[in-house]
Amino acid sequence: MFESPFEVKIEADSDDVTEHPHDDKPKPYVCTVCDKRFTQKHSLNEHRERHTGENTYSCNKCKKCFSTRSYLCRHMNIHTSKYKCAECGRCCQSNKELAIHRRSHSGEKPFECTVCGKRFTSSSNLASHSRIHSGKKLYKCHTCSMCDEMFTTKDLLSRHRETHTGENTYLCNKCKKCFSSQNYLYSHMNIHTSKYKCTECVKCCQ
Repeated sequence: MFESPFEVKIEADSDDVTEHPHDDKPKPYVCTVCDKRFTQKHSLNEHRERHTGENTYSCNKCKKCFSTRSYLCRHMNIHTSKYKCAECGRCCQSNKELAIHRRSHSGEKPFECTVCGKRFTSSSNLASHSRIHSGKKLYKCHTCSMCDEMFTTKDLLSRHRETHTGENTYLCNKCKKCFSSQNYLYSHMNIHTSKYKCTECVKCCQ
């Protein structure tokens, strides 16, 4: 039987980074794009949709879009306030996310980068950070057949994809210039705030 290129049946490494370091439950399914492991095949199949960069599931409350139906369902918990922080009132998507968020109040950062020593509140934040050292780019742009750009995070991919639309939908409220991405708009705003101002000719740069 043909096996998907996204899955390989192997034993989980003893140093596999998880939220539960002492969980000995086997994770035989591994994503060949980012090496994340799963206990069940359907979890792997759902996870691999993240790497396509396509957000096809829309929230009817805030219009945010997600790559999988389960991500949308988890997101809806924010609107129902199911997992709400008692200290700051922030609403989270899951009990696990709420537990991680509470670490921002306690200052607990149990996950440490073995390269630079920087510490993080969650294993996912550590994994994202580790790509800085490895240079591994997991997210590829599929918007245009001529574009083969790849990015280390999904957020960077989303920003990049906006440049393909050809629409300048982000408006500067100072000079009314329009930009194709929010990132470009933020960069432009540095001119108005004089963040990067030349001391000789007082020109403001982005």
